[in-house]
Amino acid sequence: MKTILTVDDSRTMRQLLNGALSDAGFSVVQAEDGVHGLEVLEGCEPDVIVTDVNMPRMDGLTFIERLRADAGRRAIPILVLTTENDAAKKARAKAAGATGWIVKPFDARKLVDAINRVAP
Repeated sequence: MKTILTVDDSRTMRQLLNGALSDAGFSVVQAEDGVHGLEVLEGCEPDVIVTDVNMPRMDGLTFIERLRADAGRRAIPILVLTTENDAAKKARAKAAGATGWIVKPFDARKLVDAINRVAP
């Protein structure tokens, strides 16, 4: 079973992601922001990470940059799930090491398909 780490400050979005991903047969681990995401990663090795961009304490782009700086975690696919559609932010996310970009509101089937495409 693949494990997915979701990083989003919205409790509602975490619940939606947990439902959609659990229904698709994934094990879901959740974090409330980038700082919490890095803490959660100390205890798990997810197959894919799905992160928001705009969050308190540490945003998603900084989270991706920190994650990619860790040689042991450099290969984990990261999908950005956000309401943002700004070209500059997309470019920064790609430069930081994001694998893909999905705009909210998300279609559960398309998200699951994207995860299955990038998951090892």
